[in-house]
Amino acid sequence: MSCRTPFLNRFPLDFEGRCALCRGGLRGFDAAYCYGSYEGALRELIHLYKYGRVQTLAKPLGDLLAAALPREERFDAITAVPLHWRRRWQRGFNQSELLARAMAERYGIPVVRALGRVRATVSQAGLSNTRRRENVAMAFACRRGARALAGKRILLIDDVLTTGSTAAACARALKRAGAAKVALLAVARVDRRIEGWRAAPAPSTEGVNRDVE
Repeated sequence: MSCRTPFLNRFPLDFEGRCALCRGGLRGFDAAYCYGSYEGALRELIHLYKYGRVQTLAKPLGDLLAAALPREERFDAITAVPLHWRRRWQRGFNQSELLARAMAERYGIPVVRALGRVRATVSQAGLSNTRRRENVAMAFACRRGARALAGKRILLIDDVLTTGSTAAACARALKRAGAAKVALLAVARVDRRIEGWRAAPAPSTEGVNRDVE
């Protein structure tokens, strides 16, 4: 597979266009799709949804997800990147789970809460690629009953894709439970071609807990 991460030039890529992580099979997921770049109006919209807690934006953002998903793709179930219970309590909702529900309603595919975050992690913002992978290593596990996913094609939903470390950790957990295929679908992707590509913290909002999953 190829994560399709953009680079300034082809130096890090092999003749098939794969980066070192993909060549080493460290991604975990089989495909990755995103609607747009995490900048400008799209970035502001995601901030309003995620940090401003405007949950009604889940549907229009779900429309963007649908536009990014190739028509030929077929899935048996949809699941979301989970939040640790403490972070979910602070925010009041899991933004990725609401997006997963919007996609499920559109396509008539069941949503399953297959994953749990078994340990809290520090914010991914500002960490190197290696530290990001270490930070989320074994942070996710499949819930009881997830064995029903054996042999299934799973669509994994997240809001923003940066390095793919979190999604890869989730995908590996799903594969350990027997999933035949895991594809990641996110609204936006941080573009490494843009100087200062790391996701900046959300604008300060009183009473809102900020983090980058």
